[in-house]
Amino acid sequence: MTFQVYDTTLRDGAQREGISYSVVDKLAVARLLDEFGVGFIEGGWPGAMPKDTEFFARARSELPLKHAVLVAFGATRKAGIAVADDRQVRALLDAETPAVCLVAKSDIRHVERALRTSGAENLAMVHDTVAHFVAEGRRVFLDCEHFFDGYRHDPAYTASVVSTAIEAGAEVVVMCDTNGGMLPSRVTAAIGELVERVGVGPERLGIHCQNDTSCAVANTVAAVEAGVKHFQCTANGYGERPGNADLFAVVANLQLKLGLPVLPDGCLEQMVRVSHAIAEIANIAPDTHQAYVGAAAFAHKAGLHASAIKVDPVLYNHIEPSIVGNDMRILVTEMAGRASIELKSRELGLDLAGHPEALSEVTRRVKDMEAHGWSFEAADASFELLVRSELPGESTARPFALESYRVQVEHREDGAVVSEATVKVRVRGERVIATAEGNGPVNALDEALRVALRRHYPALAHFELADYKVRILEGSHGSGAITRVLVETVDGSGRDWTTVGVHENVVEASWHALVDALTYGLSPAQIAAR
Repeated sequence: MTFQVYDTTLRDGAQREGISYSVVDKLAVARLLDEFGVGFIEGGWPGAMPKDTEFFARARSELPLKHAVLVAFGATRKAGIAVADDRQVRALLDAETPAVCLVAKSDIRHVERALRTSGAENLAMVHDTVAHFVAEGRRVFLDCEHFFDGYRHDPAYTASVVSTAIEAGAEVVVMCDTNGGMLPSRVTAAIGELVERVGVGPERLGIHCQNDTSCAVANTVAAVEAGVKHFQCTANGYGERPGNADLFAVVANLQLKLGLPVLPDGCLEQMVRVSHAIAEIANIAPDTHQAYVGAAAFAHKAGLHASAIKVDPVLYNHIEPSIVGNDMRILVTEMAGRASIELKSRELGLDLAGHPEALSEVTRRVKDMEAHGWSFEAADASFELLVRSELPGESTARPFALESYRVQVEHREDGAVVSEATVKVRVRGERVIATAEGNGPVNALDEALRVALRRHYPALAHFELADYKVRILEGSHGSGAITRVLVETVDGSGRDWTTVGVHENVVEASWHALVDALTYGLSPAQIAAR
């Protein structure tokens, strides 16, 4: 039996707080998961959720799948009702998927207290429903809800649920850590005991882990190492409470660390793209510190790391980042040494290796500025301008010289608050005075500066302030607070860049970031043109 990568992003993952997929969203996520090469996509619970019923109906004509099998999720028949008469069972059949996943109680306490039925009736519910779908030509997976808790309480009964499902024809019986309280060693032990008790191979078992102990990925890997071939995950670990086992971390660990062929050839390098695309559809910012796919997954900050990476990147990267579609990044901070500065500059297309004096000066300036509150980790554009100012032969011209600026805020009688800014600058020998209003001091200042420069630099019409972040830093030596501002700018071509400014005054800090943003966005040729 080959490995079965089973994704439940669209069902279990959708239980995460804040996620609400439309049917169009669900179709888009399913396409991405198929591109990533998962074997099974659990689309939802038809009959119980109208949106999921529509999803399966549309999927028949709108979702051609290359790698994955679509799975409908539902429950075993209700107690005291014939399987053929159960409306939820009928809805599962009507979804017309090649496979179904049934959830069943496997903890006798839940059987008696939640279902309010007997252990014998619960076993009959499992047997009847599994056999019914097998007779209808469907592949059947059975999720044993609360498996591990139930097994610790009454191993004989929980094992009997597994035996019953297998005898009825279930392809795989999935051990669910529903409460997420397991640890890897306990998962391994439980699997070994269950295999011996039931008399089946571990390849007939599956694993589904919640992340309440932050061990969902580790528990899933441990289960596979114990012989399990079917594992259930969600993209980015989405799910209820702390979430589920992260599909991308599990797959990467199995394939890259254990050498197990869990994905089709050529799919692994789609990992970052698929992860971030699903995050966008879910309207959740990608986790920058997520293993393998996060922007910081291969980011190095300490100068000691950078020195080793300069010799050989493998020395401080546990894998080659491009294998999963990621990149290595060098962060420029007060912890940076010469190697960090050199590598970061090279990343930006600037060669400091051949200019040791410039390298020393840039390193000194970075450390000094960072000590006073500046941070270049997220402001590559400002760092590049700094390097260019020290690198021989690079253009360091600024598009204008500041004479003065003034910003005022007016609270009007009608309650409106309006900011007005006036800038006085010299541009190519011409003194220009411009005034503009804005919805805040920084917006007004940005608009006034653009008005002043627009005639000389028409390209500024395509620049747009896309994001503005302010952070208040503690002052040094008892002085007042220091403000750090990050400005993200985009232009009409889709290019974007981030600049930084620092000062005790938030407007002055913003001014520094705005000036860097405009300077970086204009090419040296545009600034030099007459």
